[in-house]
Amino acid sequence: MIIINIAQQNLSFKNNSYLISSAKNGVGEQEGSFCTPTGKFKIAEKIGDGLQLGAVLVGRVPTGEIYTAELGRQCPDRDWILTRILWLEGLELHNKNTQARYIYIHGTPDEALMGVVGSKGCIRLHNKDMIVLFDAVQVGEKVVIIKQ
Repeated sequence: MIIINIAQQNLSFKNNSYLISSAKNGVGEQEGSFCTPTGKFKIAEKIGDGLQLGAVLVGRVPTGEIYTAELGRQCPDRDWILTRILWLEGLELHNKNTQARYIYIHGTPDEALMGVVGSKGCIRLHNKDMIVLFDAVQVGEKVVIIKQ
């Protein structure tokens, strides 16, 4: 089981622990809130197996771009989804809309700060950490996101 602790900005799985960045707007399940949902989930889909480190995905499809700091400067308002995606499905009544909200665990630019809030609802990980996690989990893996 993947355990994500919002207060600690941490994700743990088995014996590994990673700093994350969750939603700048806090926790919540409302459509359009740009908040990170809480509760019980499962990994509905794994997307990006075999993509190059820093591969850019838009709409869950690789664009062919590889993220660089220069690309980041050229497109400062893009919400960078990089390297791999673990698409979350809510398992409780209050978070059933999670998959429809496109809430993922995904890679992000390596210069992005971890351990602090900053996303638009997703859980961000540095790219190398994302690959390790992606390779270690399966579709159907349980995920819990807690506020503590």
